[in-house]
Parts: sequence; structure tokens; C-alpha cells
Amino acid sequence: MRVTSTDGVRLTVHESGDRSAPTVLCVHGYPDSSTVWDGIAAELAGRYHVVRYDVRGAGASDRPRARSAYRLDQLVDDLAAVVEAVSPDAPVHLVGHDWGSVQCWSAVGDERLAGRIASFTSISGPDLDQARAWMRSGLRPGGAKLRHVVRQLIESNYLVLFNLPVLPELLWRSRVLDRALAASTRIGRGSAPARRSPQTLADKLAGLQLYRANLFGRLGRPRRRRIDVPVQVVVPNADPFVSPALATGGPAPWVRDLHIRRVAGGHWVVVTRPDVIARITAELVDHTSGGAPTRALTKARAPRGGKAFTGQLAVVTGGGRGIGRETALAFAERGADVVVADLDENAAGDTVEAARRMGVDAAAYQLDVSDTDAFERFAKQVRADHDVPDIVVNNAGIGMAGPFLDTTVADWQRILDVNLWGVIHGSRLFGRQLLERGQGGTLVNVASAAAYSPSRTLPAYATTKAAVLMLTQCLRAELGRDGIGVVAICPGFVNTDITRTTRFVGVDDATQEQLRSHAVQAYTRRGYSPRRVARHIVTAVERNRPVTRITPEAKVFDALSRFTPAAARALARVDLNQL
Repeated sequence: MRVTSTDGVRLTVHESGDRSAPTVLCVHGYPDSSTVWDGIAAELAGRYHVVRYDVRGAGASDRPRARSAYRLDQLVDDLAAVVEAVSPDAPVHLVGHDWGSVQCWSAVGDERLAGRIASFTSISGPDLDQARAWMRSGLRPGGAKLRHVVRQLIESNYLVLFNLPVLPELLWRSRVLDRALAASTRIGRGSAPARRSPQTLADKLAGLQLYRANLFGRLGRPRRRRIDVPVQVVVPNADPFVSPALATGGPAPWVRDLHIRRVAGGHWVVVTRPDVIARITAELVDHTSGGAPTRALTKARAPRGGKAFTGQLAVVTGGGRGIGRETALAFAERGADVVVADLDENAAGDTVEAARRMGVDAAAYQLDVSDTDAFERFAKQVRADHDVPDIVVNNAGIGMAGPFLDTTVADWQRILDVNLWGVIHGSRLFGRQLLERGQGGTLVNVASAAAYSPSRTLPAYATTKAAVLMLTQCLRAELGRDGIGVVAICPGFVNTDITRTTRFVGVDDATQEQLRSHAVQAYTRRGYSPRRVARHIVTAVERNRPVTRITPEAKVFDALSRFTPAAARALARVDLNQL
């Protein structure tokens, strides 16, 4: 299909899907053509009327020579002509990437398209006026942080290059810029092989006029356009061209209904993760068309006050008592919905009732974390009932004390199954869900100060917790580039029910009860509450801290293990049961 714009330039338009369905209009950037949307169109065409077109200067559309033909006002005329041709009777849902997003920003605030745009999904392309206003605010108290503005200016150095005469053309012809562009597509998960759209030299050369016609000729005071169209800004975590600070801070003062969607990927995430972008787009389209907002869309609403974790979902194992219970309630207090899993279903239910009194949704599940099949069913059920969680706290654990040679194979099997395999199951199953969703999240694994504090009294327990700490650090290295935080928590002596259920190996029943009573008294005197630990866990999630050592003794033991290992080994010979 060919559409003629106001100045006679002919644009090539591609359509797929049912024309009677809501129209999703995709606008590509530089130096791409409309084929950059092929993966997303394939995902969406079963439900929507998907339209993409080659902007002037690209693909099969005309390539006018005059610089003035590429000004944003003319590009908005182009977009308006396509909208009228493909959806004359209903507003369209815009999706823009890179320069396509830049021109869509101009369109959603333009009177020529008033009432013709139902929603807008922006990917890696800021509004130029918003960007300039944001940069100016870096010089004012209370505005954008100057360091963010400086970082963005550094990342935008190519803008100066593209405005120079002759040199950019020479660099394209010599393929220097091709190699730089290929390197940028490898940033972020899923970019190899980089299924880029075909880019001809003619596209690259003609598209330079976008920069020359629109950037440095617009240095006056930014135009203030209030945008009432629902907008979601997709922020790739590894975009080398548009910083998260600009992507999120630029639109905030201008857009009435703004959602921020963070995703794992680089600048060309539309190619490397079309499934993620298609899902995000569909969520806004469906909501704008009258459907209920998804949990993810609710969570993505730009904060205008309120609680830090509103709209998020936290899953906590071992959430019936102690640290798990208080952690679930701490997240609920800050607005998160919670799923509480525990071997004791009644205890989990009590936590859920307390969470609901805080005004959030909560659900209880009975779960033995050592049971592989049960954990797999649980993870699937959580996804089906509540969606992919944003925070997973692998907290469930048991205590075990006594000499190594008195610890039976059955003892070892039990503590490994709960303390280590429970964390493995939770990290593996929910980590996979987070990875597939492509929008980040946090795994929290509760280890212990015993993870780095050798003890003759706790060989089995310390071994499992050391394994949890190492697993967590390995996972953090693996999943970090996907925007998934992995956090280790190392409490010290905390007054929880674990002291009442710790198994003391190699002793008779009477001695076991005596040792448990002694441990309970000692931890009670220590007086460090699970509630205080929970506050540290919430902070660790907020700040994505790799390892959080909580109590003073946890910090002291860590220092000993690092700087005076001989002292740590000497302390390990102390029998804690005799204290």
C-alpha cells in the first residue's frame, strides 16, 4: 500500500491482521526500515490490525533530498496521512522506536492528531523538547541530577557527529559506523544472533537528515505540551544511547497518564525481545480499549506518591513464622501483594490475614521446599493465579547442630534438601519466569553469618548456608545483565522459632530438649527481632545489594573471616552449646 503525504512524498505501508481489530501503528527509527517490526507484528497480528510503514528516506518509501523535508512537522504530517489511510474511523495505538518514537512524541502533542491516537508506547526515543527541558533542569536545585545530564551528553556524542558535513557519509561508506552499530546490538541478553532489519547505504545516508533538520535548529525554549494520551515508556536496561534517567525523567512533568516499563536488553530490544515488547504493547492497548489493567501495568504507573512496592508481587517461602513472616508483612506494608508459602499452612494463613489488614492482596500455600515436584507445581500455580512475581524470598530453612561425625546421612539429606535445594528450586523456577518475562525482578536468598563463620558446632548448617551464599553470588553474575537482582541475606543471632526446632545430632531426646531450651534462652537474651531483619531485607531489595550482613556479630564474623582468618579458625573451636 502507498500513501502520499502533504508534500507529495510517497510512503510504503504494510498491514497485517484483521482491519476491524484495534490498530497498532509501529514507527521505526534510524537507520532501520519497517522490517524492524516484523517479529513484533508476528506476535500481535493474531489480535490486532498491525500497521508499519517505511518513513521517508528509508526502505521502499521516497527519499527526498532537501533537509527541510525531514523536519518533525513534516514527519507528523506523514504519520497523520498513514493514520487516515489505515484507520479512518478509529484512533490508533502508536508504538515508536528510536527516531520513530521521537516523531510519535511530536504527534501525540499535536492538534492535527487530536482524538486520533488512543495510546503511545515509546521505546528508546525521547521527545526532543522534553529532553531539552530535562537537561536544563540539571542546572536547577531540585531538578535532574547534574551527573545524569552529563552522562546523557556523553552518551549522545554521536549527535554532533551526525550533524557534521561529509564526515558521517564517509564513515558509513567505509563501514566504520556499521561496525560500531553491530557492537551496540550485542548489548543486552538475546542479541545474538542479531536479527537486524536490512539497512541499505541509501537508508543510512538519507536518514542523516533527521538529525540535521531537527536537533540544533531547536535550541530555543522548549514548548510545553501537556499530553493526555496514555503513554508507556519502555526503558531497556542496557541502552547505550538513551539513559534511564532521561527516558523516565523527561516525560514525567508532561504526561498525565504515564507508565514506566523497564526491560532487559539493549537499544534494539524490539528485535532481540519482540515477545516482551509485544506483550507490553498489548497490555496498554487492551487497557486503553476498556480492559482491566494487568498487575504489571499497574506497577508501571509512574509514582506520584504512595508506597514503594505498590503493584508488585512478593513470594516468601517459610513465611509462616519468624523472618519469613515479618518479611512478607514488611513488603505488604510497603504496598506489595504477597504469596506466603510454608510447610504449616495454618501459619501461612495467619501471615496472609495480617497482610490483608494492610490493604493488599495475599494468598497462602502449603509447600515443602525440599519436594521438587511440589515446588514445580507451586511455581506454576503462582504464575497462573497471580502472574510472575517481582520479588522472591527463598527463606525457608531448618537448623542443625552437633559434631560432624554424629551427623548421619539422613541428617545431611534433610538439611541439604531444605536449606540448599529449597533455595535452588526457588531460584531456578522463579528465575526462569523472571528471565522469560524480560522485565527484571529480584531473587532474595536467606543465608546466614554461619556461611562465612566456621564452627565445630554447626558443620551441616554452616555448609548449607555457605553453599547458598556462593550460589547467590554466582546467580547475580549470571542474571544481572537481564535486570534481575540476586541478593544474599546473612543474619546473625536472631530470635526466631528455628531455635525451637533445631535438631541436635548425637544426643538423646532429653539432652536435645535441654539444648534447645538453652538456645532459646540465649537467642531471647540477644533480642534481635525478625522484624528488624525484615527491614534490612526490604532495603537490600530496594538498593539491589549483593550481600547484606545484618546483625553486629554478622559483620564482626565477616571481618574476622576476611582480615584475620586465624582468629576465625580459633573461634570455630569454641563449642557454642557450652556458652
